[in-house]
Amino acid sequence: MDLGLTGKVALVTGGARDVGREIALSLAAEGAAVAVNYNSSAAGAEQVAAEIKAKGGRAIAVKADISDFGAVKRMVEETANTLGGLNILVNNAGLVIRKRFLDTSQDEWRRQLAVCLDGTIHCCHAAGPLLEAGKNGRIISLMGDSSRVGESGLAIAAAGRAGVIALMKSLAKEMGRSGTTANSVSLGLVETAHDRDWVEANREKLVRLYPLRRLGQAGDVAPMVTLLASDAGGWITGQTISISGGFSMV
Repeated sequence: MDLGLTGKVALVTGGARDVGREIALSLAAEGAAVAVNYNSSAAGAEQVAAEIKAKGGRAIAVKADISDFGAVKRMVEETANTLGGLNILVNNAGLVIRKRFLDTSQDEWRRQLAVCLDGTIHCCHAAGPLLEAGKNGRIISLMGDSSRVGESGLAIAAAGRAGVIALMKSLAKEMGRSGTTANSVSLGLVETAHDRDWVEANREKLVRLYPLRRLGQAGDVAPMVTLLASDAGGWITGQTISISGGFSMV
């Protein structure tokens, strides 16, 4: 199926590994040029970009701490100047500190919100003019299902991501006249390198929470994001789509 991404340019935040990596590769496989954002994972981002280019695609690795608005603006400018514009923004980067709320500190609140909420606002604001100029822009923001249903130990990250859901709905209304869509993709527990030890220690208990009796894999997420980024997803906007193995059914 040709999803119509040839000639499009995508920016994927947190694209160096895990879910972000799979999204970047999936968009590239459908013809998009991809800017692979990273903050500290330079080698991973360069590897993703190299893999895309080895298959005949166009890609760059671009560094930016998305909690820094100035860095985000420079990232968007580099993407547009190098790849020839910007049509698709995938807000994937995040920061989660798993801890009981009453044991958290103000510094931990600020660090998570600076990435999970402020970072997404920064990216949308910096990329917005380019997305609207192309008349068919796409914004897809990823988050955990805790943002919709709550989860013990994730109160701050969940609160920040719930704000992103509201942001996507609002941008869907504001930017729709330009043909720009904005959607949220809400995830169940996807296995990543970041929390492998915790998952292994709790796997039996965790799996019982999922009707499909398995945890998510990075490859489970990329197809939906790619659809939403495409012309085939052009009449889907303002929605929160759960990819959660049945963890939530709201």
